[in-house]
Amino acid sequence: MKFNKWTVGLAAIGVVSLASAARADEKMSSVQTALSNTTLSGYVDTAAIWRPGSDAKNGGGPNIPGQAFSKNDGFYLNAVDLALDHPEDESPWAAGYHAEVMFGPDAVPGTIGFSGSGTGTAAVGASAGSIRQAYVTLRTPVGNGLDWKIGVWDTIVGYESNSDPLNPNYTRSYGYTIEPTTHTGILATYKISDAVTVQAGVADDSNVAGAPVGINGVSAIESQKAYMGDIQFTAPDSAGFMKGATVTLAAITYAGNSLQNGGGATPGGDGSTSWYVGGTVPTPVTALKVGACFDYLSLHNGDTTGGGHNDDVWNLAVYTSYQASEKLTFNLRGEYLDAAGLTAADAASIFTGVGAAYGQNKAEELTLTAQYNLWANVISRLELRWDHMEHGNPFGANDAGAPFRSSDYLIALNVIYQF
Repeated sequence: MKFNKWTVGLAAIGVVSLASAARADEKMSSVQTALSNTTLSGYVDTAAIWRPGSDAKNGGGPNIPGQAFSKNDGFYLNAVDLALDHPEDESPWAAGYHAEVMFGPDAVPGTIGFSGSGTGTAAVGASAGSIRQAYVTLRTPVGNGLDWKIGVWDTIVGYESNSDPLNPNYTRSYGYTIEPTTHTGILATYKISDAVTVQAGVADDSNVAGAPVGINGVSAIESQKAYMGDIQFTAPDSAGFMKGATVTLAAITYAGNSLQNGGGATPGGDGSTSWYVGGTVPTPVTALKVGACFDYLSLHNGDTTGGGHNDDVWNLAVYTSYQASEKLTFNLRGEYLDAAGLTAADAASIFTGVGAAYGQNKAEELTLTAQYNLWANVISRLELRWDHMEHGNPFGANDAGAPFRSSDYLIALNVIYQF
């Protein structure tokens, strides 16, 4: 067996023996074999923010809505994401894993080590390190192949991803805010055909409606779990310009934990249900794609806080993407949020920052993002965003430091390096 000069030198002075080095080399060879199909990926996400009119008086007032992952004027490290993957092969009993950690103020909330979400004024500047996802994948040879995820994985609902580079815009949508983000549990996926895929899973229950659950954050009552499922449709090649169009219908219901949360008067104490439908459709114009999604969150608290009716909130979002050139893409998002069915207490528990202002209120937002890929592996985006509340003036600050505007604005430069 051939040893490197460093090993031979250590053996000469008695630090190691060549026999032990040989055994170590054999173990390393087996480790290298196991790691041969493992990939490392991730990204570094940074931004510069300017909010016109926020300079002044008595601190400038609240941020743009907290669910937008908004921040005050300044320069920011948003997140650093690292992932290890060993994908399944094509064998009937294939196995693999995905392990992902996320650091920074925009780390996905609710996971181990989390110390601040970056959403809203108070959390800005907070640091966080968390396990974002960590699961084992298994395939069982049932029909076309039944695939399993066991561990911590991203939620099955939503148009936007927890991974920033995969989203069409820099800031988050209202819909993203009222959706769960991650689950600890088991998820089964079965591909019925090229056009239809179904998923079903069970996970630890949530303690607050609309909020994520910490890893291993089980309820005090063992039987209370979160149950979920979805069905995904994909247009076949024979669909013409509609080829590749997708539609997803999904639902997640949380049993709630009224004993642990002090009764149904606590938002989410009696559980909640999230409904979702969304999809993306190509158009006859090759460069243009259109998407839309509808989120509906119902809090099961009608017998305690809703006067016999559950509190609820819903959001409709429309997305368009136009690829003007090989490097330049324009992405537009428009949303309408109806939180009139929420009490101020429910709104404050679901939204952050100026969350209480969403109780008994409605809002709109419009976001335009120009993405230009000038450097290899780099996403660079310039974004303009406008938010408007239909009732009240929750933004800005007058001479007395009180908010006085119904609208707020954001200009952002977002630069992400992917590897």
